[in-house]
Amino acid sequence: MYAKFFKRFFDFILSLCAIIVLSPILLILIILGTILMRSNPFFFQARPGKNEKIFKLIKFKTMDNRKNENGELLPDSMRLNSYGRFLRASSLDELPELFNILKGDMSIVGPRPLLVEYLSLYNEEQRHRHDVRPGLTGYAQTHGRNDVTWEDKFAMDVWYTKHITFFEDMRIILNTILTVLKREGISSKTSETMEKFKGTPIGVTSTWRAPL
Repeated sequence: MYAKFFKRFFDFILSLCAIIVLSPILLILIILGTILMRSNPFFFQARPGKNEKIFKLIKFKTMDNRKNENGELLPDSMRLNSYGRFLRASSLDELPELFNILKGDMSIVGPRPLLVEYLSLYNEEQRHRHDVRPGLTGYAQTHGRNDVTWEDKFAMDVWYTKHITFFEDMRIILNTILTVLKREGISSKTSETMEKFKGTPIGVTSTWRAPL
């Protein structure tokens, strides 16, 4: 009943209150981002939402637009400056997504919205992560964030879609705060950012085990 009737109501109220309370911080980050990134401080990108419906995700930029002599963007690690690292470590880059939540494209808690190009790469089970609205934070973000395999992350996402409760959402929100404060799992084991998903090879499965 919570997932069907009340979750969207709580999302709307909480995101509206958060936008009002955090408006001074949002304004400061807009100004800093404009100066330090030397461009529009916002990052917009098409992402799949509930039932794979495409929407425009909004975040604060964490990488600048520096290019090499051929006009190609430099690697992520070189474009991720100290300001961008701070935004990611503190998760402040995610704050503009509150407007996505207010609009109804996203939820406070749910599977993170990933790239549109991944849609054709999911297997049948992984696609179920789109049965609900994507979230600002999610179960996988409090159990490894970027420091777990894609297969484990998707297994957690699908598990969440089948076990949505008010108390589980509250637990995820509290655990998210602790994860951010500890700065855990910001990068993957081999990259500044999470490596792109290239599909799950035949025979590869998740090693994650659902809680009892």
